[in-house]
Amino acid sequence: MSAYAYLIGWRLVRLLPEKLAYRIFQAIGDYVYGKDGKSIKRLRNNMAKVSSLSGQELENLTKNAIRSYMRYWCDTFRLPDWSKEKIIRNVELVNSEVLTNPLDKGRGVVVALPHSGNWDHAAAYFLGCGYKAVTVAERLKPEQVFQAFLKYREQIGLEVLSTDMRTLPTLVERAKNGYIVALVADRDLSSSGQEVNFFGEIAKMPVGPVAIARKAEVDLVGAFIEYTSNSIRIYFEKLTLDVQSQADFFESQIRRNPVDWHMLQRIWIND
Repeated sequence: MSAYAYLIGWRLVRLLPEKLAYRIFQAIGDYVYGKDGKSIKRLRNNMAKVSSLSGQELENLTKNAIRSYMRYWCDTFRLPDWSKEKIIRNVELVNSEVLTNPLDKGRGVVVALPHSGNWDHAAAYFLGCGYKAVTVAERLKPEQVFQAFLKYREQIGLEVLSTDMRTLPTLVERAKNGYIVALVADRDLSSSGQEVNFFGEIAKMPVGPVAIARKAEVDLVGAFIEYTSNSIRIYFEKLTLDVQSQADFFESQIRRNPVDWHMLQRIWIND
């Protein structure tokens, strides 16, 4: 799909009645699942590893996982039109004091989270509650789509930094100044990723959240976002300052609810 078609689609989805929009995206998910392309095969493999399911049970999980992923995209397209009241009303928090207590005292927090649920909705919630937040974004192609996502996240109040040599010192400074530093941290196959034990096999995860928390002398908190019937629920847990602690938290939450882990890429080194 061209960038222009993508952006036009983004605008059209916002004009559709809510129920119709979500039905269309579920149908798209079912179509993609039925095609059984490379991304679905990878998703199925990942779901098998984190759930230990097989046969029809694994197929049901895979189909529901791609539906969850398509719900994320429908949310993303429609979120700019949501009211502040709707954004805040449709969020449930579990153990949120590990995040909000330091913030309310003026101390920043580094939040490590996996690709689950809808992190943009979560960010919009905390920004709507008056907190400050910053994240990073890799430059994607095509450029028009990347710029649209950049503008979208900045419109909800997020500060978005690019991934370059100046990013780490800036994030440390933001953490010292009372920001939520939110970093997706369940996949890093680069040379800088650290090996961890993840569901009994070796994976690589980024060291950034731990490094920033150490340098800024702030807490590292894990967050897992899942869907309910009409909202998101966010689980929080204070982590120790090591990458394996991140992996253990992600594993415990994904094992509990794998369907909302939107991982259609390779995770484990031996895959």
